[in-house]
Amino acid sequence: MKSLKVIISNKQNKVKVPTGTRLLIRRCCNAVLTMENFSEYAEVSVSFVDNEQIKELNSQFRGKDRATDVLSFPLGENGKYDKNSDTGALMLGDIVISLEKAVEQAKLYGHSFEREVGFLTAHSMLHLLGYDHENGGLEAVRMREKEEKVMARLGFPRGASYVIE
Repeated sequence: MKSLKVIISNKQNKVKVPTGTRLLIRRCCNAVLTMENFSEYAEVSVSFVDNEQIKELNSQFRGKDRATDVLSFPLGENGKYDKNSDTGALMLGDIVISLEKAVEQAKLYGHSFEREVGFLTAHSMLHLLGYDHENGGLEAVRMREKEEKVMARLGFPRGASYVIE
């Protein structure tokens, strides 16, 4: 991979963004692109929001009036992406993560906040690259395998990152 610019913005104030979260996001984005042999200059935008904000976006863009954990807004189709005229980078799209939902799910699944945010980022990056799990089947299985492969490469393998109480 040539280069990746990850633009991260915090648009919520309900969850304090832990030190290292922004670096983790960048590492996840890079790991997905490396795994997928993506070799172009690229950029992606990541926004942190709260449950109310993501609920509004989910309702507006997907017709689902409920909070969700992450939304992906790809800017490409069939491997073709818009190009940033200033930098020449391919614009993969936007990732929106509810940090409130990430905290909830980390507790629910019994693993760290870092693993949850990393997983949501990897999941969303795969959506930006054209993967889809909505219809289930082989595509959903393939996507889950790729998510777990990225998490293992980053030191968050399934089972190894679970919180022991």
